[in-house]
Amino acid sequence: MNLLLLEDADFVAADRVVLAGRRLKHLQEVHRAAVGDNLRVGRLGGPMGSGSLLQLDEQHAELQVSLDQPPPAKLPLTLLLALPRPKMLKRVLQTVSAMGVPRLVLLNSYRVEKSFWQTPFLEPDAIREQLILGLEQARDTLLPEVIIEKRFKPFVEDRLPAIAAGSLGLVGHPGDFPACPRAVEQPVTLAIGPEGGWIPYEVEKLQEAGLQPVQLGERILRVETAVPALLARLF
Repeated sequence: MNLLLLEDADFVAADRVVLAGRRLKHLQEVHRAAVGDNLRVGRLGGPMGSGSLLQLDEQHAELQVSLDQPPPAKLPLTLLLALPRPKMLKRVLQTVSAMGVPRLVLLNSYRVEKSFWQTPFLEPDAIREQLILGLEQARDTLLPEVIIEKRFKPFVEDRLPAIAAGSLGLVGHPGDFPACPRAVEQPVTLAIGPEGGWIPYEVEKLQEAGLQPVQLGERILRVETAVPALLARLF
């Protein structure tokens, strides 16, 4: 936890917060904080700054906070991601949040197993938990927007063209395609497929919506590796 994230309910005054639970445990066991310590803090959805620890015991911690710094800028990106297997989804959500993706669309695909859509990790509270862990890691306060699309064809035909309009549309896909561009300076709409990749029909539909296939080389990467590799290359 490189940033202590504060929520509205934590505030007992304009510049005072009281914390318990997971964050209190982290202060005690990881930070080994003591009264008088200054910590990096940020208000979820708002600015960042510093907090001075006023009180600390087994039940709660009280801090006086000063919030006067903006969070880091988000990437100019909409990421379309075929729903990964549940255990991988947790890690990918943290990565997406930590790397500054502002909008994530979890999308169905032929190779996405139907059982994946039943995972409790897709519950709003479960998604939020993983996104917050990513924000804490990267020192950010702005949660990504997560959209769930269970029907590939209607989304790609009816909504994706408007989403991709005015951006560089790319499909990460192994094969005889151009190399993924580097250090782009424009908005990007990027689609990353499931384990095994998109099927040809899906690649065609994504192309019709304005996204062009690109590749990272001969190696086949897991989704959790492909996401940070593509984002780091693009931005």
